[in-house]
Amino acid sequence: MRRQPTEILRTIFGFDSFRGHQAEIIEHVVGGGDAMVLMPTGGGKSLCYQIPALCREGVTVVVSPLIALMRDQVEALKQLGVKAAALNSSIAFSAAVQIERQIADGEIDIVYVAPERLLMDSFLTLLGRCKLALFAIDEAHCVSQWGHDFRPEYLRLTVLHERFPAVPRIALTATADAPTRRDIQERLQLEKGRVFVAGFDRPNIRYRVPPKTDERGQLLEVIESHKGESGIVYCMTRKSVDRVAQALADRGWPALPYHAGLDKAVRDRHQDRFIKDDGVIVVATIAFGMGIDKPDVRFVVHLDLPKSLEAYYQETGRAGRDGLPSDAVMLYGLEDVTKIRQLVAGSEAPEAQKQIERRKLEALIGFCETTQCRRQVLLSYFGETPAGPCGNCDTCLEPVESFDGTELAQKALSCVYRTGQRFGALHVIDVLRGTESEKVHKFGHGNLSTYGIGKELSVAEWRSVFRQLAAHGFLEVDMAGHGGLRLGDECRDVLRGERRVELHRDTLRERRPRKARKAAATIDINPAGQALFDLLRAKRLALAKAQGVPPYVIFHDSTLVAMATTNPRNLESLAQIPGVGESKLKRYGAAFLETIAAFRDGG
Repeated sequence: MRRQPTEILRTIFGFDSFRGHQAEIIEHVVGGGDAMVLMPTGGGKSLCYQIPALCREGVTVVVSPLIALMRDQVEALKQLGVKAAALNSSIAFSAAVQIERQIADGEIDIVYVAPERLLMDSFLTLLGRCKLALFAIDEAHCVSQWGHDFRPEYLRLTVLHERFPAVPRIALTATADAPTRRDIQERLQLEKGRVFVAGFDRPNIRYRVPPKTDERGQLLEVIESHKGESGIVYCMTRKSVDRVAQALADRGWPALPYHAGLDKAVRDRHQDRFIKDDGVIVVATIAFGMGIDKPDVRFVVHLDLPKSLEAYYQETGRAGRDGLPSDAVMLYGLEDVTKIRQLVAGSEAPEAQKQIERRKLEALIGFCETTQCRRQVLLSYFGETPAGPCGNCDTCLEPVESFDGTELAQKALSCVYRTGQRFGALHVIDVLRGTESEKVHKFGHGNLSTYGIGKELSVAEWRSVFRQLAAHGFLEVDMAGHGGLRLGDECRDVLRGERRVELHRDTLRERRPRKARKAAATIDINPAGQALFDLLRAKRLALAKAQGVPPYVIFHDSTLVAMATTNPRNLESLAQIPGVGESKLKRYGAAFLETIAAFRDGG
């Protein structure tokens, strides 16, 4: 007879209680019900199918889109003593045959399968001969064309319900707005299943969207505040990825590029190093991340805007999966708005989809320009109504001042018009500020009525004004015309004085001296605890390297923090720490207790 969920949670996974909706979801699925689960990254989605898999008779089949994700999850389960395996294109033929034989013989509890392998007639026939406990469809947003990671293979997963109607199914994702949720239900035939929305809030992540003033300096400030910690830096283009990764490497940072233009062997090597080593920084396009289960990523930086708030939420969600404090920083400027709008305009998608993409872009711009609590805006986009400001984002920590910017807007728009609607922001700003530049002299713009009418603002302040005007649609950037500004359709009422324009003042800070710099989000631990934590991390890394596995499959940082703060003296007290189940206690208990005792004796 299978064990109860609470017993499995305690003895195998090392936790005393479920979080949020976990218990309700697990009870429903163990009872044979279908479900769609929306739960934030780090919220414990995997337990929602892993525990039912160990409660129900038969093998659980988990559909997963990426090989790296399968590999890490299988290894993590094996560390817990769970019989798990994966079937995908990286598995040798002889090994795959052996795994399929084990499935048929009932020797495997959980098998992770790529959708392409699952849909093969031979594999479906094999499943038809097996006792099946459950189908779990991970990263379920991949089934939706409105989602940001659409995978056409996911559309054929209805075969599971058609061929095995009595086997419960659970679809899971961390990212889906209302249209994407409906799409998932319809395409997977889960209309009759229960929907569990566990919320989207990641309270441990601090969101910041500073204006892009000094990209390299701003990036270095984030990285220096997280010295020795892992992070991801996202860029829009491959060229930018290579440039930024090289610049960081030249300054001594362990930074690696990752994009589709690199040889696969190089990409695999860089990803493997990021997963298995501490403190590695990956500079990447969006090609990197969905298959990464690394829980101790402490910062995610966007040097360019993502395509939507869903994409932003998904990418920033790769930080702090273990629940410890982490940073999400997105640098934002006028050029970013232009690039994304051009991508949408140049898309070959049907007009209906382009309209959705435009709405999503406007929501993203609204998130960047907001003066409200940034977390409130983000959660509202996903249909949540937060109780109040979060106190852990830039607009909460450094409230933004709004003001009547109508006169400034009129000055800026008039200057764009009088210079011929063909020059970029910097030249128009020179004219407004009365700068005697060579370009101003060449085009005779010193004779314009708008020359020198904006001396009251600095260059950075005017850049902020122009960015906000573009975000509101009062200005457009003609990329075909080398980035020249032109008046947008919305500007006429502003120029006539019939429409008020509200602007806000950007918080423009000088870079702090290196010795005074401190992480925006840090683990709450005293100096002695930090010293022990560092020793425990080193022990974990050595054990992981000896086995060729990622360190976090041994213990998460949160478990090491608990060890460092409670100083357990024996196996009984170590077993009380969250994340230390029976299997890991036997495998690693003595080694970690030895490290703790040595630190205590040495202290």
